[in-house]
Amino acid sequence: MIDVFNPANGTLVGRAPLHSAAQVSAAVDRASAAFPAWSRTLAKQRSELLRKWFELVSADRRAFAELMCLENGKCVAEALGEIDYGLGFIEWYAEEAKRVYGDTIPTHASDAAVLVTKEPVGPVAAITPWNFPFMMITRKVATALAAGCTIIIKPAEETPLTAYKLLEYARKAGIPEGVFEMVTGDPVGIGERFTNDARIRKISFTGSTAVGKLLARQSAGTLKKMTMELGGNAPFIVFDDADIEQAARGLVAAKLRNSGQVCISPNRIYVQSSVHDRLVARIKELVEEIPVEQGLQERFVVGPLINRRALDKVAELVDDAKAHGAKVVLGGSAHARGGLFYAPTILTELNDDMQIRSTEIFGPVFPVYRFDTEDEVIARSNDTEYGLVAYAWTRELGRSFRLSRNIESGMVILNSGSVGTASVPFGGVKQSGYGREGSHYGIEEYVHVKYTLMAGLA
Repeated sequence: MIDVFNPANGTLVGRAPLHSAAQVSAAVDRASAAFPAWSRTLAKQRSELLRKWFELVSADRRAFAELMCLENGKCVAEALGEIDYGLGFIEWYAEEAKRVYGDTIPTHASDAAVLVTKEPVGPVAAITPWNFPFMMITRKVATALAAGCTIIIKPAEETPLTAYKLLEYARKAGIPEGVFEMVTGDPVGIGERFTNDARIRKISFTGSTAVGKLLARQSAGTLKKMTMELGGNAPFIVFDDADIEQAARGLVAAKLRNSGQVCISPNRIYVQSSVHDRLVARIKELVEEIPVEQGLQERFVVGPLINRRALDKVAELVDDAKAHGAKVVLGGSAHARGGLFYAPTILTELNDDMQIRSTEIFGPVFPVYRFDTEDEVIARSNDTEYGLVAYAWTRELGRSFRLSRNIESGMVILNSGSVGTASVPFGGVKQSGYGREGSHYGIEEYVHVKYTLMAGLA
């Protein structure tokens, strides 16, 4: 069994199966065997099953939230927000299942018709991270099932309990064994079995760029279709014409979500020199109002990091920045609560040569850099191997369009700190991955396009 601990206090929350290689192979067998029948179910039938799953989980969203708080550390308010976000994907794809449209194309022969149809790719294997243990599952599973694919999920070892509860409710909704499977255990061994088995036709992965590259290499032998949502190094740009109060609030909300342990978290905060000190002072006031606490409470709090390795990484990045001249405006060390809590930290007087600029922080740290011109900040924003999301605050319409066009990122968010909803395409460019999740674009990742020529009709 896998022991699951509460990162807030180290207590045992529960246990999940440690599946053997034979058990993983059996799950692949079931998903492969179930695919032909599932792929031929009517779209309306798949839609109704997803809708039933949505309704059952919605009725018990509080129980899901409390379980997530225990195994992940986030607060109840944030967990409930994640559940609503994740439920949105089930609801969206329950409808989208009925809208996987094909085409007819003007024929090139007088006795023929040309048809284009979309067919499910086949059995899918998905690997999800610990930071959104509910939403990452629903986003992948709902899309795959809506398209007519069967799916096996491997959730993170740190947070498998929410995933298994979702599977339980899927079974109650009537989604059968084989159509939706789950395995937990050794990530290396499970990943190799997923990538090497030719019956798995697609991999959907959310996690680090390093692991994503490994999975891509391992999948090359069987040429799987892949969706990769990988690491980020998000710039958050504030120009001097921005609404500074709204920019500060948007920054704090985006940065402290899940204690900064989010791939779309602002990682490099660029503030135009003339408003730098004003913005820093305001985010300091806002951050000081937020308590650092364990998650089982209603108000928003900054919770613990997921494990000791994560805490040590954040501490190392902050200590390196301080050693190279960074000024600590707030925090700068582990929190007085001890354990896995790190104090919300604001750093200024940073330069682009520091380790913290090029590394995904994954913690409650605000690194603030000065800039002077638009061209300068665009160049600095693009000076990274990543391209997941970028944020910018400005009231100038022309500048907004230039930023959207010139920043190398899969998503550009203007005058907001909020990115996701089920109806928009989520994903990155460069080494932040490829493919999209959410919206009508997301279901395209789970289908093949088939061209049929029907000749001899004259």
